[in-house]
Amino acid sequence: MSKPTISFWIISVIALVWNLMGVSQYIQQAYNTDSFRAMYTAEQLEMMDATPAWSTAAFAIAVFAATFGCVSLLLRKKWAYTLFLISFLAIIVQNIDAFTRFKIGDYGTAELVMTAIIPVFALFLLWYSKKAIKRHWIG
Repeated sequence: MSKPTISFWIISVIALVWNLMGVSQYIQQAYNTDSFRAMYTAEQLEMMDATPAWSTAAFAIAVFAATFGCVSLLLRKKWAYTLFLISFLAIIVQNIDAFTRFKIGDYGTAELVMTAIIPVFALFLLWYSKKAIKRHWIG
């Protein structure tokens, strides 16, 4: 294996922090914590409470696969790519639910931005891990 660049380590750490925030969000939502409920209106909470189990499972798969993918990058393991692929596919499944149950008008600006950024970031990590394999930074 080749020695990765400093940007590899910076990107990997930033990606890990990003995905740990996703794990935190998932745990707050799954356990319906007070801090989670305080972030939303009663109407938004009612819509979230109606989330099907398969969508919640996709959320869990997405954040945990990506988090383990980031750890794999830091450990310089090739399976990071597979974990990022699983995460990206789970994000698509989750977004299918989100876009079929809600109208765009149901989203606030922050929710729309996050809904767009999450798959873009996941796609970037998928591409970046493939690049890391090709450059022999991970193996």
